[in-house]
This record gives sequence, C-alpha cells and structure tokens, in this order.
Amino acid sequence: MNKQHLSVVAEIRELEELLVAIPEENVIERMSLEARLQTAKDLLATLPQTREAPKARLTFRGRPVFGSHGISADFGAKAAGAFSDAFAVVAAGLSEGLRHIGPIPNRDRNQLLITGTAIGSFGFEFELPAQPATLFPELEKAEEAMKKIENLFRLAAEGSDDDIAEVIDEIHPRAVKKVFEFLDLLVQQQAWCGLEFGDRSFRYADYEQLKASSARLRDDNIQEREENYRGEFQGVLPAGRTFEFKLLDQEGLIRGKVDAAITDPDILNREWLHKPVTIKLNVMQVGQGRPRFTLMSLDDLTIDGSVSS
Repeated sequence: MNKQHLSVVAEIRELEELLVAIPEENVIERMSLEARLQTAKDLLATLPQTREAPKARLTFRGRPVFGSHGISADFGAKAAGAFSDAFAVVAAGLSEGLRHIGPIPNRDRNQLLITGTAIGSFGFEFELPAQPATLFPELEKAEEAMKKIENLFRLAAEGSDDDIAEVIDEIHPRAVKKVFEFLDLLVQQQAWCGLEFGDRSFRYADYEQLKASSARLRDDNIQEREENYRGEFQGVLPAGRTFEFKLLDQEGLIRGKVDAAITDPDILNREWLHKPVTIKLNVMQVGQGRPRFTLMSLDDLTIDGSVSS
C-alpha cells in the first residue's frame, strides 16, 4: 500500500474502535464519528487500487547467528544493505537500462523494505517495492529480480557454468558482481543463507557450499575480454536485441546480443547487413562454459577501413 492508503486505513480502524467504545445512547457523539467514518470509507473507495506487495524471507546461519534468538547487529546491517543493493542492481539489469559504469537506473524505485524478522534460524522479511495498479509491470519486474537472485544462488551451488552464464546474460555482469559482493560478505563472516520467495526456496546446505558458490561468481571465474572478428551480419532481431554474424576468415557463425547502449539495433539491418565488416565484441565466459558475445557500440564496427557513425 502507498502512504495515503495506509493513512486512510489507519483512520478507519481508529474510528471503528472509538465507536465500539461509545454507548449506543450517546447518539450525537456517535453521529459525528459515524460521519467521519463514512467520509474516510468514501475516500478509500476513490483511491487507486493497489496490489499487496510480495515479500521475501532471507535467513542466515553461521558464526554471526545465535539460533533463532538473534543476529550480530553489525553483520545484520551489512548483510541487509548488501542484499538490498544486489536486488536494486538486478532489477536495473532486467530493465535493460544498466550500463557497465555509471549510476544505477531507478535505484530509488527498487528499494526493499524490511517489514519484520524471519525466524527459523534468523533473518529478515523484505517487502518488494509496491507500485500503483497502473504500474503493475514494474512490480512484476521486481518479482522477477527476486526470482533471478534465488535462481543465481541455486545455480552457483548446483548448476553448470553455462547455466550461470545464461543468468548473467539476462541480468548483466554488473548485477552479478553485486550478488557476489553479498555472498562474499557472508564468506568473510563465516555465514550462509537461505532465500524464500513465493513458491521458490533455496537454502545453502552449509558454509562450504556457499563459499564455493561465491567463488564461481568471482571476477576471475567470469572472464570478460574483447575480441575482433571479420564477417557479415546475417540478421538482427531488434526486439530481442540478438544478431547472427557469419565469419569470413574461418568457418562458423556467431550468435550474440546487442547492448542497450545501442538504442536502435535495427540500424545494423539497414546499414550493415551482408557487408564485410570487422567488429569488436565483448566476450563473456564463465569457467569452462561457452563464450557469450555482445556488440557494445557502433564504434566497435568498421567497414572498408572506416569507422561507423
């Protein structure tokens, strides 16, 4: 609920409680409260409908946790902050507005709210950012971000290198780095965690499993480099921001992504289709998995020795 909803609902509850305490024979006093109550109910009916924000439960075990009794305040504050940062950056990555450097898009709209403690070990209950009814797609994006974090926890523990790379492709390497920073904080504090959201739930079995998972998301296991290739674009899907590139100096076909920095990916179809070009691609590879290719800028594309505009 937004602040106005909360205020009106609280007023209605207070008026109803006051009416219960006033005897029926105090007609004039009751009439005044009943009129105020009806006005508040009428106002509530005119407010935009909101959808109840979903909640996630993040629990911890390990050295900073004392069963279900409590958690080290210093660790709890740092862990909650690191997880909230990771969520905000993952949500930004899903919106396709995230860059490798620079400010995090819509960070203020992607803030988690701590609404309680989560017992069963010990941790926090987070409420996802709620939006008015007309902005439900934003709320769905927030839900998707939380699911991606849970999925990344699971895949880092149990999945293949290609499974992890696929998630990185979807949420951006910068977002994965933030998730790593959260896990690395737990490694430093000798703790591990579990995350529950909707019908999804994953809990690290122990500290060693979390430590190994964190290592898989570390920079030295997620290699990024730039490589040049000579060939021809065979086609670009602007909506999906994907391309096919046939190599000229060797056999093979590269399938890759067009970075969000290129605002009009269809320009590749209009101006560069089936023309011999040299392109510089960002290559991302997790462990021993297959490489993923991204065209970062039109400045990384040359034809007949001239740089594209």
